[in-house]
Amino acid sequence: MTGDGSSGPKPRVGLDPKEIKALARLVDDLNYYEILGAPLGAASVALRDAYHAASRKFHPDAHRHLDPEMRGAVERIAKRVTEAYSVLREPRRRKLYDERLAQGASAGARMQLVEGTVEAGRRAAEERGGKTLNGKRYFTLAQGDLAKGDLSAAARNLQMACTFEPGNELFKAKLAEVKAKLR
Repeated sequence: MTGDGSSGPKPRVGLDPKEIKALARLVDDLNYYEILGAPLGAASVALRDAYHAASRKFHPDAHRHLDPEMRGAVERIAKRVTEAYSVLREPRRRKLYDERLAQGASAGARMQLVEGTVEAGRRAAEERGGKTLNGKRYFTLAQGDLAKGDLSAAARNLQMACTFEPGNELFKAKLAEVKAKLR
């Protein structure tokens, strides 16, 4: 007898095998947010919760009672759930992935972790040091001026850096910071 007064093991409540097969066929056509069941732009906490729910739902150990074909389908889904969360949990990779979706990447757009990490790192380095030779040069001069405490020279050099790279948010923010200190 079990603790609830019934005899025998409780029946396993799980996913319908038809659901598993259908999702396994569709999983490559879904974006990472859809795989996790989270809305586009979800907060990191919501993504984490969605991942944990999906991970529990599709964990291969929870479905080891199924036939080998169905276990394979569950494993395939579980791998995609993990892949989705691995990209979306890291802010730089997530930003890059979101940009791809916004640019019209297919619904099933995938991103290799190495690719996402390398691209995000490259972009961050460009933003920190600049994209153009002159932008980098003037930004470096401004950093030297700041180290010496020469705010006026730093402002001039940051203004020049912004002239060469008007879209560089780091340069603009640093220039605004220096101008605020000059006031």
